[in-house]
Amino acid sequence: MRIGSLRVDGVQRYGVVDNHRITLLPESADVFDVLAAGNPHPASTGHRVPWDPATELAVPVPVASIRDFITFEQHTLGSLRAVTGADEIPQHWYDAPAFYFTNPHAAIGSGTPVPMPPGCDMLDFELEVAVVIGKAGYNLSVDEAFDHVAGFTILNDWSARDLQGREMRVGLGPAKGKDTATTLGPVLVSVDEFVDYEVEGRFDLAMEVFVNDTRIGGDTLANMAWTFAELISYASRGTWVRPGDVLGSGTCGGGCLAELWGWHGDRQPPPLRIGDTVTMTVEGIGTIHNTVVAGPPLHPVPPASRKVTRSTTPR
Repeated sequence: MRIGSLRVDGVQRYGVVDNHRITLLPESADVFDVLAAGNPHPASTGHRVPWDPATELAVPVPVASIRDFITFEQHTLGSLRAVTGADEIPQHWYDAPAFYFTNPHAAIGSGTPVPMPPGCDMLDFELEVAVVIGKAGYNLSVDEAFDHVAGFTILNDWSARDLQGREMRVGLGPAKGKDTATTLGPVLVSVDEFVDYEVEGRFDLAMEVFVNDTRIGGDTLANMAWTFAELISYASRGTWVRPGDVLGSGTCGGGCLAELWGWHGDRQPPPLRIGDTVTMTVEGIGTIHNTVVAGPPLHPVPPASRKVTRSTTPR
């Protein structure tokens, strides 16, 4: 089953996508209940409208939170070289799957314009697949975790690399470097459609990214260092995961500019500019696309003045 969303008469509606048509669900319907039931027809309105993935779409499911992991070894080393200057992956990366929380209010659909972040001169993309939680769970084991999955979608983690680099040197972040947009779409595809792609708990899905029709790179989702079940188990450790929680796989190998900058030693291909269109395709899910547009002005915030010196630090 494929769940999509679009705006009808100014109202965001969810529905079941099939052959360039979407059968709308009642506005009161719970998308995750429909996915769990596996049969949308009793809940659907029967109202079918055109579905064109080349147009501007809405985020395919309600988003509660977004955790974004970093699970591809090739990407990790290349991007660390570019963003932090590190020459090797720290051992802590291998010890447990790392992630950060990003802004669920910045989630957008395929075709939505992406504004240049204020103060950014090094805008980048990141090609990922996201798993979406469909059933609540607490402190899940790896064996339990995958039963809580609603489905998969493509995720583009838009990244202001110059802002991100400054933030991470403080020891926190990324924050504003990732705050402008996260694309999800074009649809959420239920787990049952990926049975033939599964290899030892991973999914062998071909992934590719293009800028203005030029292929930048790609990988297979099977190269994740951890399975999605392992990521969900870790995310739920001592806490809840709930319907609408989004967990990104992390960027695949060759799936962003920063990784290539790290390998090449210079900014080639160049950072994204206004007018560039980024297109991502993942086997079994579909294609998303977004074009960069001019962003809002930068409103300066003054630097802090030093208040404490070594000689006045409390003992």
